[in-house]
Amino acid sequence: MAEGDIALRVDGATCYFDVSPSWLTRVVERSPKRTLRAVDGVSFEVPRGKTLSVVGESGCGKSTLARMVVGLQVPTAGTLAFTPIDKPDGTSVPPRLQMIFQDPYASLNPRWRVGDIVSEPIRELGLMEGETAIQDRIGELLGIVGLSPSDASRYPHEFSGGQRQRISIARALATEADFLVCDEPTSALDVSVQAQILNLMRRLQAEFGLTYLFISHNLSVVRHMSDQIAIMYLGRFVEVGPAEQVFSDPRHPYTRLLLETIPNVENPIRDRRPMSGEVPSPIAPPPGCPFHPRCPMAEARCQVERPLLRGDARLTACHLV
Repeated sequence: MAEGDIALRVDGATCYFDVSPSWLTRVVERSPKRTLRAVDGVSFEVPRGKTLSVVGESGCGKSTLARMVVGLQVPTAGTLAFTPIDKPDGTSVPPRLQMIFQDPYASLNPRWRVGDIVSEPIRELGLMEGETAIQDRIGELLGIVGLSPSDASRYPHEFSGGQRQRISIARALATEADFLVCDEPTSALDVSVQAQILNLMRRLQAEFGLTYLFISHNLSVVRHMSDQIAIMYLGRFVEVGPAEQVFSDPRHPYTRLLLETIPNVENPIRDRRPMSGEVPSPIAPPPGCPFHPRCPMAEARCQVERPLLRGDARLTACHLV
Protein backbone atom coordinates (compact mmCIF):
# COMPACT_ATOMS: atom_id res chain seq x y z
CA MET A 1 0.00 0.00 0.00
CA ALA A 2 1.35 3.44 -0.93
CA GLU A 3 2.65 5.70 1.85
CA GLY A 4 -0.08 8.28 1.26
CA ASP A 5 -2.77 5.63 1.69
CA ILE A 6 -1.69 4.91 5.28
CA ALA A 7 -3.03 7.21 7.99
CA LEU A 8 -1.27 5.58 10.95
CA ARG A 9 1.63 3.14 11.15
CA VAL A 10 2.38 1.46 14.50
CA ASP A 11 5.52 -0.63 14.92
CA GLY A 12 6.15 -2.65 18.07
CA ALA A 13 4.07 -0.44 20.36
CA THR A 14 4.63 -1.48 23.97
CA CYS A 15 3.34 -0.10 27.25
CA TYR A 16 4.40 -1.53 30.62
CA PHE A 17 3.36 -0.26 34.06
CA ASP A 18 5.39 -0.75 37.22
CA VAL A 19 2.89 -2.00 39.81
CA SER A 20 5.47 -3.06 42.39
CA PRO A 21 5.01 -2.29 46.07
CA SER A 22 7.34 0.24 47.65
CA TRP A 23 11.07 -0.39 47.78
CA LEU A 24 10.99 -0.98 51.55
CA THR A 25 8.16 -3.49 51.24
CA ARG A 26 10.03 -5.39 48.54
CA VAL A 27 13.16 -5.53 50.71
CA VAL A 28 11.27 -6.75 53.78
CA GLU A 29 9.22 -9.32 51.87
CA ARG A 30 12.05 -10.14 49.46
CA SER A 31 9.68 -9.80 46.54
CA PRO A 32 10.70 -8.87 42.97
CA LYS A 33 9.39 -6.00 40.90
CA ARG A 34 5.96 -6.49 39.33
CA THR A 35 5.31 -5.26 35.80
CA LEU A 36 1.90 -5.07 34.14
CA ARG A 37 2.21 -5.65 30.40
CA ALA A 38 -0.78 -3.69 29.11
CA VAL A 39 0.35 -3.57 25.47
CA ASP A 40 3.05 -6.02 24.45
CA GLY A 41 4.57 -5.17 21.09
CA VAL A 42 1.73 -4.67 18.58
CA SER A 43 2.23 -3.54 14.98
CA PHE A 44 -0.46 -2.49 12.52
CA GLU A 45 -1.46 0.03 9.86
CA VAL A 46 -4.68 2.00 9.50
CA PRO A 47 -5.55 2.87 5.86
CA ARG A 48 -6.75 6.41 5.29
CA GLY A 49 -10.54 6.72 5.18
CA LYS A 50 -11.04 3.21 6.60
CA THR A 51 -11.89 1.67 9.97
CA LEU A 52 -9.66 -0.66 11.95
CA SER A 53 -11.44 -2.16 14.95
CA VAL A 54 -9.53 -3.58 17.91
CA VAL A 55 -11.68 -6.14 19.72
CA GLY A 56 -11.08 -8.06 22.93
CA GLU A 57 -12.26 -8.73 26.46
CA SER A 58 -11.96 -6.13 29.20
CA GLY A 59 -8.40 -5.78 30.44
CA CYS A 60 -6.68 -6.88 27.25
CA GLY A 61 -5.05 -3.48 26.62
CA LYS A 62 -7.42 -1.90 24.08
CA SER A 63 -7.95 1.40 25.91
CA THR A 64 -4.26 1.71 26.72
CA LEU A 65 -3.50 1.33 23.03
CA ALA A 66 -6.06 4.02 22.21
CA ARG A 67 -4.52 6.39 24.74
CA MET A 68 -1.09 5.76 23.26
CA VAL A 69 -2.34 6.66 19.78
CA VAL A 70 -3.76 10.02 20.89
CA GLY A 71 -0.76 10.83 23.08
CA LEU A 72 -2.43 10.48 26.48
CA GLN A 73 -0.10 7.58 27.37
CA VAL A 74 3.63 7.51 26.61
CA PRO A 75 4.70 4.16 25.09
CA THR A 76 7.45 2.19 26.79
CA ALA A 77 8.84 1.17 23.40
CA GLY A 78 7.91 1.17 19.72
CA THR A 79 6.85 3.90 17.32
CA LEU A 80 3.52 5.43 16.30
CA ALA A 81 3.70 7.59 13.17
CA PHE A 82 0.94 9.51 11.39
CA THR A 83 1.33 10.17 7.68
CA PRO A 84 1.02 13.87 6.71
CA ILE A 85 -1.88 14.86 4.47
CA ASP A 86 -1.06 16.42 1.08
CA LYS A 87 -3.00 19.62 0.39
CA PRO A 88 -3.99 20.88 -3.09
CA ASP A 89 -1.37 23.65 -2.91
CA GLY A 90 1.41 21.06 -2.64
CA THR A 91 2.07 21.42 1.09
CA SER A 92 1.71 18.68 3.68
CA VAL A 93 0.09 19.04 7.09
CA PRO A 94 -0.08 16.60 10.00
CA PRO A 95 -3.49 14.99 10.46
CA ARG A 96 -5.74 16.28 13.20
CA LEU A 97 -6.51 13.70 15.84
CA GLN A 98 -9.44 13.50 18.24
CA MET A 99 -10.85 10.95 20.65
CA ILE A 100 -14.42 9.96 21.44
CA PHE A 101 -14.49 8.60 24.98
CA GLN A 102 -16.45 5.67 26.31
CA ASP A 103 -18.66 7.37 28.87
CA PRO A 104 -20.78 10.24 27.50
CA TYR A 105 -21.81 11.10 31.06
CA ALA A 106 -18.25 11.75 32.26
CA SER A 107 -16.59 13.18 29.15
CA LEU A 108 -18.71 16.36 29.01
CA ASN A 109 -18.33 19.25 31.45
CA PRO A 110 -21.66 19.40 33.36
CA ARG A 111 -21.21 23.13 34.09
CA TRP A 112 -20.85 24.14 30.44
CA ARG A 113 -23.61 24.64 27.95
CA VAL A 114 -23.44 22.50 24.81
CA GLY A 115 -22.50 25.51 22.71
CA ASP A 116 -19.45 26.16 24.91
CA ILE A 117 -18.43 22.49 24.78
CA VAL A 118 -18.56 22.35 20.98
CA SER A 119 -16.97 25.77 20.47
CA GLU A 120 -14.01 25.24 22.82
CA PRO A 121 -11.77 23.49 20.21
CA ILE A 122 -12.75 26.08 17.59
CA ARG A 123 -11.62 28.90 19.87
CA GLU A 124 -8.51 27.16 21.21
CA LEU A 125 -7.25 26.15 17.76
CA GLY A 126 -8.18 29.47 16.21
CA LEU A 127 -10.15 27.80 13.43
CA MET A 128 -12.60 30.67 13.00
CA GLU A 129 -12.79 34.35 13.84
CA GLY A 130 -15.84 36.33 14.85
CA GLU A 131 -18.57 35.30 17.26
CA THR A 132 -21.22 35.13 14.53
CA ALA A 133 -19.16 32.69 12.46
CA ILE A 134 -18.47 30.52 15.52
CA GLN A 135 -22.14 30.37 16.49
CA ASP A 136 -23.11 29.46 12.93
CA ARG A 137 -20.50 26.68 13.01
CA ILE A 138 -21.88 25.36 16.31
CA GLY A 139 -25.38 25.15 14.82
CA GLU A 140 -23.99 23.43 11.72
CA LEU A 141 -22.12 20.82 13.77
CA LEU A 142 -25.13 20.06 15.95
CA GLY A 143 -27.23 19.64 12.82
CA ILE A 144 -24.65 17.24 11.32
CA VAL A 145 -24.94 14.89 14.31
CA GLY A 146 -28.74 15.00 14.39
CA LEU A 147 -29.35 17.65 17.05
CA SER A 148 -30.98 21.06 16.83
CA PRO A 149 -29.00 24.34 16.79
CA SER A 150 -31.21 25.45 19.69
CA ASP A 151 -29.67 22.69 21.82
CA ALA A 152 -26.53 24.84 22.12
CA SER A 153 -28.10 26.69 25.06
CA ARG A 154 -28.83 23.55 27.07
CA TYR A 155 -26.69 21.64 29.59
CA PRO A 156 -25.48 18.01 29.19
CA HIS A 157 -27.73 16.70 31.98
CA GLU A 158 -30.76 17.64 29.87
CA PHE A 159 -29.87 15.04 27.23
CA SER A 160 -30.07 11.27 27.02
CA GLY A 161 -26.98 9.08 26.74
CA GLY A 162 -27.23 8.81 22.97
CA GLN A 163 -27.66 12.55 22.60
CA ARG A 164 -24.64 13.18 24.81
CA GLN A 165 -22.55 10.92 22.60
CA ARG A 166 -23.74 12.94 19.60
CA ILE A 167 -22.46 16.04 21.38
CA SER A 168 -19.11 14.30 21.88
CA ILE A 169 -18.97 13.54 18.17
CA ALA A 170 -19.84 17.16 17.33
CA ARG A 171 -17.00 18.31 19.59
CA ALA A 172 -14.61 15.95 17.80
CA LEU A 173 -15.73 17.23 14.39
CA ALA A 174 -15.29 20.83 15.58
CA THR A 175 -11.51 20.30 15.48
CA GLU A 176 -11.79 19.42 11.77
CA ALA A 177 -10.20 16.10 12.73
CA ASP A 178 -9.16 13.59 10.09
CA PHE A 179 -8.52 10.67 12.46
CA LEU A 180 -10.92 9.66 15.25
CA VAL A 181 -10.03 7.20 18.01
CA CYS A 182 -13.30 5.78 19.32
CA ASP A 183 -12.90 4.05 22.70
CA GLU A 184 -16.05 1.94 23.03
CA PRO A 185 -18.29 4.88 22.10
CA THR A 186 -21.51 2.84 22.32
CA SER A 187 -20.89 0.51 25.27
CA ALA A 188 -22.83 2.73 27.72
CA LEU A 189 -25.85 3.06 25.42
CA ASP A 190 -28.97 1.01 24.77
CA VAL A 191 -28.92 -1.34 21.79
CA SER A 192 -31.29 0.80 19.71
CA VAL A 193 -29.24 3.92 20.44
CA GLN A 194 -26.04 2.03 19.59
CA ALA A 195 -27.34 1.43 16.09
CA GLN A 196 -28.15 5.12 15.66
CA ILE A 197 -24.66 6.21 16.74
CA LEU A 198 -22.95 3.60 14.55
CA ASN A 199 -25.02 4.62 11.52
CA LEU A 200 -24.18 8.27 12.23
CA MET A 201 -20.47 7.47 12.38
CA ARG A 202 -20.61 5.56 9.11
CA ARG A 203 -22.41 8.44 7.42
CA LEU A 204 -19.86 10.95 8.69
CA GLN A 205 -17.00 8.74 7.51
CA ALA A 206 -18.45 8.55 4.00
CA GLU A 207 -19.18 12.29 3.95
CA PHE A 208 -15.91 13.63 5.36
CA GLY A 209 -13.46 10.81 4.58
CA LEU A 210 -12.69 10.16 8.25
CA THR A 211 -10.35 7.45 9.48
CA TYR A 212 -11.41 5.46 12.55
CA LEU A 213 -9.54 3.40 15.12
CA PHE A 214 -12.52 1.74 16.79
CA ILE A 215 -12.11 0.06 20.18
CA SER A 216 -14.72 -2.44 21.35
CA HIS A 217 -15.25 -5.65 23.30
CA ASN A 218 -18.29 -6.61 21.23
CA LEU A 219 -17.83 -8.15 17.79
CA SER A 220 -21.48 -7.68 16.89
CA VAL A 221 -21.11 -3.90 17.34
CA VAL A 222 -18.15 -3.57 14.98
CA ARG A 223 -19.27 -6.01 12.29
CA HIS A 224 -20.80 -3.38 10.02
CA MET A 225 -18.37 -0.61 11.00
CA SER A 226 -15.04 -2.24 10.22
CA ASP A 227 -12.88 -2.71 7.17
CA GLN A 228 -10.20 -4.51 9.20
CA ILE A 229 -10.47 -6.24 12.57
CA ALA A 230 -7.65 -6.93 15.04
CA ILE A 231 -8.39 -9.40 17.84
CA MET A 232 -6.43 -8.54 21.00
CA TYR A 233 -5.65 -10.83 23.93
CA LEU A 234 -3.42 -9.97 26.90
CA GLY A 235 -1.78 -7.04 25.14
CA ARG A 236 -1.05 -8.83 21.86
CA PHE A 237 -2.84 -9.24 18.54
CA VAL A 238 -3.80 -12.87 17.90
CA GLU A 239 -5.67 -12.39 14.59
CA VAL A 240 -5.85 -9.55 12.07
CA GLY A 241 -7.71 -9.50 8.78
CA PRO A 242 -10.54 -8.12 6.66
CA ALA A 243 -13.74 -7.89 8.68
CA GLU A 244 -15.88 -10.22 6.58
CA GLN A 245 -13.17 -12.88 6.46
CA VAL A 246 -12.70 -12.79 10.23
CA PHE A 247 -16.45 -13.26 10.73
CA SER A 248 -16.97 -15.90 8.06
CA ASP A 249 -13.77 -17.89 8.71
CA PRO A 250 -12.30 -17.24 12.19
CA ARG A 251 -8.95 -18.95 12.55
CA HIS A 252 -7.78 -18.31 16.08
CA PRO A 253 -9.59 -20.18 18.90
CA TYR A 254 -10.03 -16.92 20.81
CA THR A 255 -11.77 -15.31 17.84
CA ARG A 256 -14.15 -18.28 17.73
CA LEU A 257 -14.81 -17.82 21.44
CA LEU A 258 -15.79 -14.19 20.90
CA LEU A 259 -18.00 -15.05 17.94
CA GLU A 260 -19.83 -17.70 19.97
CA THR A 261 -20.92 -15.02 22.43
CA ILE A 262 -23.01 -13.33 19.70
CA PRO A 263 -26.63 -14.55 20.01
CA ASN A 264 -28.03 -16.23 16.91
CA VAL A 265 -31.81 -16.49 16.96
CA GLU A 266 -32.05 -18.37 13.66
CA ASN A 267 -29.44 -21.00 14.51
CA PRO A 268 -28.92 -21.30 18.28
CA ILE A 269 -26.08 -23.59 19.30
CA ARG A 270 -27.60 -25.15 22.40
CA ASP A 271 -25.21 -28.09 22.72
CA ARG A 272 -21.96 -26.13 22.52
CA ARG A 273 -19.41 -26.45 25.30
CA PRO A 274 -18.25 -22.97 26.26
CA MET A 275 -14.56 -22.41 26.87
CA SER A 276 -13.80 -22.22 30.55
CA GLY A 277 -11.24 -20.34 32.57
CA GLU A 278 -10.51 -16.76 33.49
CA VAL A 279 -8.37 -14.28 31.61
CA PRO A 280 -4.83 -14.62 33.02
CA SER A 281 -3.25 -11.69 34.81
CA PRO A 282 -1.20 -9.37 32.58
CA ILE A 283 1.22 -9.09 35.50
CA ALA A 284 2.07 -12.80 35.28
CA PRO A 285 1.00 -14.01 31.83
CA PRO A 286 1.35 -17.72 31.11
CA PRO A 287 4.40 -18.87 29.14
CA GLY A 288 4.12 -19.77 25.48
CA CYS A 289 0.79 -18.92 23.90
CA PRO A 290 -1.10 -16.71 26.38
CA PHE A 291 -4.39 -18.37 25.40
CA HIS A 292 -3.31 -21.97 25.95
CA PRO A 293 -4.85 -22.34 29.47
CA ARG A 294 -8.30 -21.75 27.94
CA CYS A 295 -7.79 -23.33 24.52
CA PRO A 296 -9.40 -26.75 23.91
CA MET A 297 -6.88 -27.50 21.12
CA ALA A 298 -3.72 -26.60 23.03
CA GLU A 299 -0.70 -28.88 22.60
CA ALA A 300 2.53 -29.23 24.54
CA ARG A 301 4.22 -26.81 22.16
CA CYS A 302 1.68 -24.11 23.00
CA GLN A 303 2.76 -24.13 26.65
CA VAL A 304 6.39 -23.24 25.98
CA GLU A 305 6.64 -21.48 22.60
CA ARG A 306 5.06 -18.12 21.88
CA PRO A 307 3.36 -18.12 18.44
CA LEU A 308 4.21 -15.28 16.09
CA LEU A 309 1.66 -13.28 14.11
CA ARG A 310 2.10 -14.68 10.61
CA GLY A 311 0.33 -14.64 7.24
CA ASP A 312 -0.36 -12.37 4.29
CA ALA A 313 -3.82 -10.79 4.12
CA ARG A 314 -4.81 -12.76 7.23
CA LEU A 315 -2.47 -12.72 10.22
CA THR A 316 -2.84 -15.32 12.96
CA ALA A 317 -0.76 -16.09 16.05
CA CYS A 318 -1.48 -19.80 16.52
CA HIS A 319 0.72 -22.88 16.13
CA LEU A 320 -2.21 -24.90 14.77
CA VAL A 321 -3.08 -22.53 11.91
